[in-house]
Amino acid sequence: MHIAEGYLPPLHAAAWTVAAAPFVVHGARAVVRRVRTDPDSKLLLGAAGAFSFVLSALKIPSVTGSCSHPTGTGLGAVLFRPPVMALLGTIVLFFQATLLAHGGLTTLGANVFSMAVVGPWVAYGVFVLTRRLGGGLALGVFLAAALGDLATYCVTSVQLALAFPDAASGVAGSIAKFGSIFAVTQIPLAISEGLLTVLIMRLLIRVSPAELTRLGVLKPGPAAAPVTVKEAGA
Repeated sequence: MHIAEGYLPPLHAAAWTVAAAPFVVHGARAVVRRVRTDPDSKLLLGAAGAFSFVLSALKIPSVTGSCSHPTGTGLGAVLFRPPVMALLGTIVLFFQATLLAHGGLTTLGANVFSMAVVGPWVAYGVFVLTRRLGGGLALGVFLAAALGDLATYCVTSVQLALAFPDAASGVAGSIAKFGSIFAVTQIPLAISEGLLTVLIMRLLIRVSPAELTRLGVLKPGPAAAPVTVKEAGA
């Protein structure tokens, strides 16, 4: 999903930067409010950012000018809500572009919009919907991480298609082409990310149930009991 440096036309790169900017600014304010009102959450905020950094750095070659990898944004979206992940995801993508040559600075806005904006919002929406429909915590976390990951790549397919429409079938045909290529590697990666995120959530429940209860992820009382990976398939 890391669209490479200079791969997008300048006008497209600028447009995606403008589209992502309000979400990042809102995210920065959300992080400041979170730290001021709940200083004890700093460690968990850092862990959510580190989780996203490590997972999204594990890239597999895919579409020319891009790559396939987990995103790791679903965990932070569930814990802290999507606005916080807009800032954390931007920081992750910036350091990956400058330190690891994953993505680029000219394409940072496009990468932020797909991975740090759309992915977390889809993940959080799926999590909330699953819980409201009676799904367990593990199932909600699994679906949030997996579908947030896939949503990121759907947006990347659209971004690439808009920049490079197919000569015969136009933008729609290009979306189908990019999406089908991404799907080969991304569907297994999304499932793996969902399962790994459930494992991480299970660990957090064991070591920091009070923190998760304060964040609203767990309900007070018996609901804070540990979940198992098996529940993800329930």
